[in-house]
Amino acid sequence: MSSITDQMTTLYTHLDDFLKQRPWLSAWRRSPHACPTFTDAEVLTIGLMQGCLGVATLKKAYCLIAENFKDAFPKLPTYAQWLARLHALAPLVGHLMESFVVPLDSHLYLMDSKPIPLCKPIRHGRVRLLRDEGAYYGKGTAGWFFGFKLHTITHHSGIILGAFLTPANWSDGDLAPALSQFVDGGTILADRAYQNVPLSDWLAEEAKLLLITPKNCGEAFRPLISSLRERIETTFSQLCERFVDRVRARSFIGLWSSIKLKMLHFNLSQAGYLNA
Repeated sequence: MSSITDQMTTLYTHLDDFLKQRPWLSAWRRSPHACPTFTDAEVLTIGLMQGCLGVATLKKAYCLIAENFKDAFPKLPTYAQWLARLHALAPLVGHLMESFVVPLDSHLYLMDSKPIPLCKPIRHGRVRLLRDEGAYYGKGTAGWFFGFKLHTITHHSGIILGAFLTPANWSDGDLAPALSQFVDGGTILADRAYQNVPLSDWLAEEAKLLLITPKNCGEAFRPLISSLRERIETTFSQLCERFVDRVRARSFIGLWSSIKLKMLHFNLSQAGYLNA
């Protein structure tokens, strides 16, 4: 198991190299502080250290870094300044997720969604958090929840290739065409929420994807399909270990930024960049 220092060094090295090779990704700044002394690589490193430290919140990760690794970040800003910088870099995290995907050995993908509740069911009658930004009621396998839904497409090895965060009442099938844009043809395994003929036909004609669900796979192949689809449940379980469903953000941008960081940390671990 790598030490915390080793993981932090590895993260910073990869992020710094990535940004130096792509200077245009920082060209959005239009101010006298276009080249801040506390670099974007440092901002993202601390955010990703939440996964390495195994703590529930970004604030806890920041505090542990500030208390124990002051020498590594001599220009460390306040928590509020750092968090604002982190959320401003949310689009960059998407580029990182795409760039750190290792070459894939097949074209077999899995598609599914995961509830992102914003509160416990006992508060459903009075919750207002992020309601104006799209939070709504939805129903999953565990019952009703209030919040959002994380739609993902993953490779069968587990690596997350693309994701969207929508209100909880959006159906899974509605996001399938958008998720299909993250891959270039192949076969997708999905559950019953995706088993309608118009969607299957659209994916076959427009995205060159064969959609296999419990409805069209045949009785003999259902156990095999079910066992293959367990991989995405494992992915969701490992995201839960990174507290993906316990983000207490006060804005949609903050919520989505935090979730993308957790998915990026997961992908880096799956690709072998981190040996946690």
